[in-house]
Amino acid sequence: MSGQARKWTWESSTSRGTARLVLLSIADRIPDAQCVAYASVTDLMERTHASRNAVRTSLALLVDAGELEICAEYEGPQHSTVYRMPRPAAWLAKVAAALKADPDLRVEDVEPLTGADPAPDLKDLDKELLRKHRIWFIAGSESGPRRQKLAGSKSAPPRQNLTPPRVRNGPPSGSKSDPQNCSSEPKVNRRYSSSSAADLTSATDWQVDDASLSWAQQQGHLDRLGEQGLQAADAKWRHYRAAYGPRSAAAWAADWRSWIDREHTPTFQRPNLYALPGGGPASQAGMSKADRHTAALLAAIDEPTGTE
Repeated sequence: MSGQARKWTWESSTSRGTARLVLLSIADRIPDAQCVAYASVTDLMERTHASRNAVRTSLALLVDAGELEICAEYEGPQHSTVYRMPRPAAWLAKVAAALKADPDLRVEDVEPLTGADPAPDLKDLDKELLRKHRIWFIAGSESGPRRQKLAGSKSAPPRQNLTPPRVRNGPPSGSKSDPQNCSSEPKVNRRYSSSSAADLTSATDWQVDDASLSWAQQQGHLDRLGEQGLQAADAKWRHYRAAYGPRSAAAWAADWRSWIDREHTPTFQRPNLYALPGGGPASQAGMSKADRHTAALLAAIDEPTGTE
């Protein structure tokens, strides 16, 4: 079934750049028609040759676009995150239902997938089948909070040597076909739906959530930067992101974490190398480059340190 997921990504996904590579990497791991697979940030970094921040941002964008779902009630080996591709899952479920109603029906005669065709509910996933692929249901997670981490630790890919299903051809998309003479599914763009547009906000209006603050503390950024340094980094981030278009809270949170992760640790104030008696850099006109360097070093040596 990874072939069906990859085919949908190539032909119908609206993702670009690193996000497209991340989605293809997850699609390559899908073992059955449920379109569920697990992956870690480390694995995705190795497969896409992208940085950790780029992978995390791409995952947030894919979730926001509706092309990827986080199965918070499941986890893979070493607590890795479990994902589902809802659109390929919806198509395969529609094909299975059509063949069940009419066994003689050809796949290419199945009506194309539309936005009104939902993916099966995550609560209806086959837990026993997922266990065979090393994906386990977390007991008691139905009443617990939703997981915030977008990836777990490094783990092995799911098994791919499964018995091929009855679905022999890809989803239809009209007369156009790919080099393998398999029809494709029509493009469905859920990024600009009215329901998702209502959740978009600007960077200046977005508020740092508790999960991001907990992440900053757990990663040691709060101790490294201090409260004032963290506030300064947040203000700088909002200044540079003010011109960006509206995004979802999840996308802003991922971008904010990437910014904080790259923020330099504050250092003690360096001595003013141009604090020479009688003037600053303008008063050094006529001096050679070597003379200016020597004068600056002497000024730094003579500057009071408070220990005299």
